[in-house]
Amino acid sequence: MIKITFPDGNVREYEAGTTAMDVAKSISHGLAKKVLSAKVNGEVWDSHRPLTEDSTVQLLTWDDKAGRATFWHSSAHLMAEALEALYPGVKLGTGPAIDNGFYYDIDLGDRKISQEDFAQIETKMIELARQKNPFVRKEVSRAEAKAFFQEKGDEYKLELIEKRGENESLTLYTQGNFVDLCRGPHLPDTANIKAVKMMNVAGAYWQGDETRNQMTRIYGVSFPKQKELTQHLEMLEEAKKRDHRKLGAELELFMFSDKVGAGLPIWLPKGAALRMRLEDFLKAEQIKRGYTPVITPHIAKKELYVTSGHYEKYGEDSFQPINTPREGEEFLLKPMNCPHHCEIYGHKPHSYRELPIRIAEFGTVYRYEQSGELHGLTRVRGFTQDDAHIFCTPDQVKGEFLDVLDLTLHVLDKFGFDNVTAQISLRDPDNKEKYFGTDENWDKAERAIIEATKEVGLKTITELGEAAFYGPKLDFMVKDALGRSWQLGTIQVDYTLPDRFELEYIGADNATHRPVMIHRAPFGSMERFMGVLIEHCAGKFPLWLSPEQYAILPISERFNDYCKKVQEQLAVHDIRGVIDERNEKIGRKIRDTEVKKIPFMLIVGEKEVESGQVSVRRQGDGDKGAMSIDDFVAHFKEQL
Repeated sequence: MIKITFPDGNVREYEAGTTAMDVAKSISHGLAKKVLSAKVNGEVWDSHRPLTEDSTVQLLTWDDKAGRATFWHSSAHLMAEALEALYPGVKLGTGPAIDNGFYYDIDLGDRKISQEDFAQIETKMIELARQKNPFVRKEVSRAEAKAFFQEKGDEYKLELIEKRGENESLTLYTQGNFVDLCRGPHLPDTANIKAVKMMNVAGAYWQGDETRNQMTRIYGVSFPKQKELTQHLEMLEEAKKRDHRKLGAELELFMFSDKVGAGLPIWLPKGAALRMRLEDFLKAEQIKRGYTPVITPHIAKKELYVTSGHYEKYGEDSFQPINTPREGEEFLLKPMNCPHHCEIYGHKPHSYRELPIRIAEFGTVYRYEQSGELHGLTRVRGFTQDDAHIFCTPDQVKGEFLDVLDLTLHVLDKFGFDNVTAQISLRDPDNKEKYFGTDENWDKAERAIIEATKEVGLKTITELGEAAFYGPKLDFMVKDALGRSWQLGTIQVDYTLPDRFELEYIGADNATHRPVMIHRAPFGSMERFMGVLIEHCAGKFPLWLSPEQYAILPISERFNDYCKKVQEQLAVHDIRGVIDERNEKIGRKIRDTEVKKIPFMLIVGEKEVESGQVSVRRQGDGDKGAMSIDDFVAHFKEQL
């Protein structure tokens, strides 16, 4: 018998050789129908793979990220099987699951695939899926794997085999007549795949190496039900309309310049105004909670990041050292704010009576991202973190963590992100050498996060191996208006950096002690947060946040002076807006203002001037009638 421990801590005994699917069936047949794979001791396995020893088991369904990855990885194999049937002699590279589906890199020789061929591939995939062929896993030696793919004549698979160790066993997966070199995991059988759609075709160099063959990369997506595919395609159409890159240009919020460089956004006046209001909102919240603002340089000596460990772990992702012309010193563009804040704490002695010390900075950092990975504001090379670091005693960790948790949830709620799941990111217990610090301190840090989330009843998922090198994290995964998941804010508990920087405080016992460091960023990065926010609200920002809260639209230039007086009266109440003085018909002005998503339109003509009023229209909600300026101010404030 073996013991199976479930995520909730319950333990059951089963016979050795039982599979995760057997475990699911022992709980309920309804659950078993939903299971796609299982996480066994932190590693994702086929649900039909035998369990031979005591294990922790999490059953994975479509609702789990790893479950969807299993579904899409299996779909990539199904697509490869269809391609081999439709294009005899095709050679296969790799076919992983990605965030929104899957792809397979293939070599067609002189043949080509275009979007006109997608329907044929989709039809073949569904035909094969209906055969309900099981995905069969087989462990083979390196020699056996080589012999199979040599006979098949697939040099790409042979190259992948050569990169594995001499004595390393490999796995082959078979479904129907198709065999692939693969670590897995996979679905129980192909029948789970009910709906498929080929999304795109592009060129891709083998293994990402520009000196190698260019292959054909085919992207696809699949679902357990046709209805879900239809909903997904509708969501993608809506996402195109909400694309923050498109809206950012239309609303004149930000831009990029080839002369400045890829991945380095430039904030235009309206975008800068919006961003500053975000900062002002959080700064006010931080002052209420006892944070002190600081400012640190954009560069620092390389030694600072060697001390912190960031250079060892992330040096390749940093912009490389800048050498001073004469002194020969090496500097880096700042990739992280935390080492600078450690220096701030360490610049003078501290007593336990001063702790916690909370310092905050909207600090701009720079990290090298490959050009192909850049995406608008959500993946950039220069970004500003709403960073803060709390230095506290071990006894204060839980209380401080709970306060930061409260702040982060308040921030997300303020912007309408009410579907939040917190990811508890822990270290990989089987790969501890990746992390700095002692087991004792890691255990304390992980326990503090787990206890705090339980205390507030936060919906959580746990991911092993996703911790920072210096400590575990709580990452906030939010769903936007289209149901897409984004990682925004983060909180991290860190016993390691205080050790590396030899930070101290004098305790009540008059001895020196190490403080604990809590890293936190409710927005995460200003750029990413704004990109997600733009798409979440489709550019229709909350009234308090809108760069321009109203536009005054005079019917004729004869009324411009009255419009300026209205603008002055509104400014007294801190209501901001513009006057559209263009020589255009009022219908055109209204349409243009709607496109700009300005919340209020105040139309001024002869009647309004004579009565001392404005005609009010609400963006997307039509005519609200004539109002005096005082009445409009009262109506406006009701909407905040």
